[in-house]
Amino acid sequence: MAQAKVVVVTGASRGIGRAVALAFAEPGTTVVVNYRSGREAAEETGRAITERGAQAVLSPFDVADPEAVKAAFKNLTDTLGRLDVLVNNAGITRDNIFPRLKESDWDEVLNVNLKGVFLCCQAAMRPMLKQRYGRIINITSVVGFTGNAGQCNYAAAKAGIVGLTRSLAREVVSRNITVNAVAPGYIETEMTQALGEEARQALLSQIPAGRTGSPEEVAAAVRFLASDAAGYITGQVLHVNGGMFMG
Repeated sequence: MAQAKVVVVTGASRGIGRAVALAFAEPGTTVVVNYRSGREAAEETGRAITERGAQAVLSPFDVADPEAVKAAFKNLTDTLGRLDVLVNNAGITRDNIFPRLKESDWDEVLNVNLKGVFLCCQAAMRPMLKQRYGRIINITSVVGFTGNAGQCNYAAAKAGIVGLTRSLAREVVSRNITVNAVAPGYIETEMTQALGEEARQALLSQIPAGRTGSPEEVAAAVRFLASDAAGYITGQVLHVNGGMFMG
């Protein structure tokens, strides 16, 4: 598009979200950095964005809070005038084997990881429908396809994102809005760095590529799906997992 783009990335203060935010950081673009906690990390992401010539806007809100989401998106669109790209990345884990999984852990993960996507997508619809343009990319996970012991809540939420993505894509494609998902495998983040060597080797043995991925590799997939070159792609899941799952 010729006009300046506005990109919202949820959970953008660190990890994959930060890499995604930086992938969009270029002159003429405003990148909205959403976070729920950790303002210092969010501010660091914002500085990195401005160093690349883009405008950074920090937007603290909980994606699982309906009123907070509505207020944040209204404020953003009132201030910035448009919304071109939404990347739903915010997510949490509350792992435990199924017999010990607390109902509260189920609810919290589903509220943030799945309901949060619903709320943000719905809030983004008004400006995108009005301007007849939009790109939505939802971050799911390889475990939404393979399952994973101890992550019934997380896997259920991530699988739900896929159904939401495909259904919404059918509803809005006639308005030049595409909705896709990216499913990362095991990515080099704080979580994987904390693994012991034995656990790390067990993990790597499941990956044909023989290595974990980088946040930047996930961000590159997101950036492509948000581009005009991907305008005829919608309702799809792009797997970034080194061959761990092929479907």
